[in-house]
Amino acid sequence: MATDTSTGDIESFGTVSRTVGTIFRYIMLAATLFGLVVLGVLLVYVANDAIQPLTADPGWHLTFLLTLVLPTIGVGAYLYRRDTDALSYGSLTVGMLVVTLMFGGGAAMIFVDILPPLVWLAYVVALAPPFAVVLALQRRAHRIPFLTRAALTTAAFYLSLFGLPGPIGTAVGGSQILPGVPEMVQVAPFIPLDWMSMAGTLGLGVAAVIGWYAAGIRDRRTGLLAGGAAFVGIVVAALAGPFVGLDPLPAVVLASVSVVPTVAYAVSTAVDRPRYRIGLLVPLAVIGGALVGELAVGALGFAGPQSWVDWQFLTSAHSRTAENAGLYPAIGGSILLMVTVALLSFPLGVGAAVYLEEYAPDNRFTRVIDVNISNLAGVPSVVYGLLGLGVFVTYLGQPTGTVLIGGATLALLILPIVIISSREAIRSVPSEMRQASYGMGATKWQTVRNVVLPRAFPGILTGTILALGRAIGETAPLIMIGAPSVLFSLPTELTSKVSAMPLQVFAWSSLFASEDFYTKAVPAGVVVLVSVLLAMNSVAIVLRNRYQSEQ
Repeated sequence: MATDTSTGDIESFGTVSRTVGTIFRYIMLAATLFGLVVLGVLLVYVANDAIQPLTADPGWHLTFLLTLVLPTIGVGAYLYRRDTDALSYGSLTVGMLVVTLMFGGGAAMIFVDILPPLVWLAYVVALAPPFAVVLALQRRAHRIPFLTRAALTTAAFYLSLFGLPGPIGTAVGGSQILPGVPEMVQVAPFIPLDWMSMAGTLGLGVAAVIGWYAAGIRDRRTGLLAGGAAFVGIVVAALAGPFVGLDPLPAVVLASVSVVPTVAYAVSTAVDRPRYRIGLLVPLAVIGGALVGELAVGALGFAGPQSWVDWQFLTSAHSRTAENAGLYPAIGGSILLMVTVALLSFPLGVGAAVYLEEYAPDNRFTRVIDVNISNLAGVPSVVYGLLGLGVFVTYLGQPTGTVLIGGATLALLILPIVIISSREAIRSVPSEMRQASYGMGATKWQTVRNVVLPRAFPGILTGTILALGRAIGETAPLIMIGAPSVLFSLPTELTSKVSAMPLQVFAWSSLFASEDFYTKAVPAGVVVLVSVLLAMNSVAIVLRNRYQSEQ
């Protein structure tokens, strides 16, 4: 490539000017800052209407300034100058506790009002024998043909869940000989308490994961001690819950989903990386400062903000008055919709991505598929609502506005996004790793299962979480399939009517439009919805950063 140093001309590039490049860079920086400032002002305006911080007593602000804000800033500044990695560790511990508490609250809502713990226990017990069969067959995979293993696995799940002859035998006129394990568990003469069922299933599973992780970084004895300590902590949370205003069941769920995993992460990192221990000053300053501030304002009698985002708002149903309106049924509906969307879109999206990247030939047909997937990712959401209405409701004759139909419609909406993000994650796996696997004599499927998917899984999970973040904020598809804007109770089945947080906020701003709803219920609903979105996106950001740091 020829260059004329006297004029600054480079063949094929034209005139090179650092001034133009500098101006372009600052224009882009200004545009980015302008967008961030406008968005920040909008969020602050909405949050001010919802939380109303200026309604608190001046003494309340001064107390938390002295006990929480200033100590946290001081600790952060000290760690920033001393060790930024320790600061990141402490900040991640606080963020993990906050985010997992939100998810733990959603899980507690499911087990308290939607899915009875006994039913959960019955299906966990029913799935344990088939999984044991799968593990046993996997260990002898080289001796047993694939079709035999598939048949034995299917039979194990079918017999355990449905009994003999099960729904297939009943459909052809046979009588039930042996009930399924879930039915036998639910009619057992001795039924454990709800919190015991959760501690023996969810709590024990979390403790097992913690023990397995500790054994991986230390030894088996450490893993057993860590798992045992985690399980004891969950049981203690159930016994101590009533003393802090929590029933044993939600206390077990919150401890299993949030408190115990966060403590396990903090302790394991502090033990494995002693240099990071000083980062524990951050959660100490934040949590300790918040507790001390709360005790101080209570003792001094300072009134806090008259926030509309309070316990009553989060645990109440809709009302015709903004002061009594709540978001509880809509929160539960959004949770059920997201669970349904994840179960439908994740296996289909990842399966399609694996086929297109690893198995599909490069021909005209696959190129047409690629173009259509990219185009479908940009289709407006209302079109997917019309598709769900036409396919699921009109053609298949399903009832409108149910959890299953809403979840299936939203799954169609994010499916192209899941496929594209999964393909990018799979494509990022170096080809040298595939060639090394083939060189060791592995088959195509063994390479995909043992090399490609484990390496690409963080990226796949990140893309899926971001796609779910888009789905949870959609309103148009749910309106098109006839989902009700207002519900007064939580859905309990897949065929139950369902609402969602965006629909509830839409109803408050349209059907019940008034000054009170505009200035009270609507901002509070927006703050809750944005908080959930930020929590989901924060998980995706952490996964992406950890994955990139491991490259």
